[in-house]
Amino acid sequence: MNNVYLGIKFALSYFTVLPIRFSHSDDLSHPKVLSSMLYALPLIGLFLSTVSIGLFTLLEPLQWLGAIIAAVAYMVMYGFIHTEAVIDVADALYAAHSGKDPYVIIKEPGVGAMGVLYGVSFLLLKIAALSTLLIHHLFLPFIALAMVSRVTLLVLIKHHDFRSSFVSKLHDSLSWRPLLFVIAFYCTAGFYLLSWQFFSLIFIGILSALILSALTKKSLGFINGDVLGMSLEGVELILILLVLLTWN
Repeated sequence: MNNVYLGIKFALSYFTVLPIRFSHSDDLSHPKVLSSMLYALPLIGLFLSTVSIGLFTLLEPLQWLGAIIAAVAYMVMYGFIHTEAVIDVADALYAAHSGKDPYVIIKEPGVGAMGVLYGVSFLLLKIAALSTLLIHHLFLPFIALAMVSRVTLLVLIKHHDFRSSFVSKLHDSLSWRPLLFVIAFYCTAGFYLLSWQFFSLIFIGILSALILSALTKKSLGFINGDVLGMSLEGVELILILLVLLTWN
């Protein structure tokens, strides 16, 4: 039980900006801690989206400005960890096209011009899409897609092999049977939120994540944590647009 608790704390510390502390005796590399961290990921999406919605509710008299602030806050609360991956992957893709080693480029701390352009473009699209979602009071779909995007990470982590020691440990800590049980649990929760519409979100989300990761792997020759982050961001943007086109 302590490993489950540590896993949830690890998820909060790694995927949010919350100041979570650990003792020196905590073994965060234990497989059960790592699997618990991953299984808690959709709950992180639930938490972040709920806080963003609450902030928008307080700032709603500001109309679009309140929606923009809440949308930016959503990304700030996960420390732009996934958004940064969009920049790194864009740089690596252009490096691969020019004959350079994309793995060397993706690991460099610096940012190239193409990464900046793609990163800024994505930020504009994500903020505009999230703001529109909030301004139309599509709160339950927002919560659902924030959970779904993180469920897709679980599928990708188990499905792929990685050129990353940390993500490889995450891969090894997952087993298909408990993973399917966890996905079924979140599907049940999603059904409670959105009825049958949730299943279209999770189907399109997983399919989009698999396609994005496969195309990126084909271009780069590998998958690492940055590709996972880029896939999450891509899935969220796709699902937001889907919700706006079909729910609005």
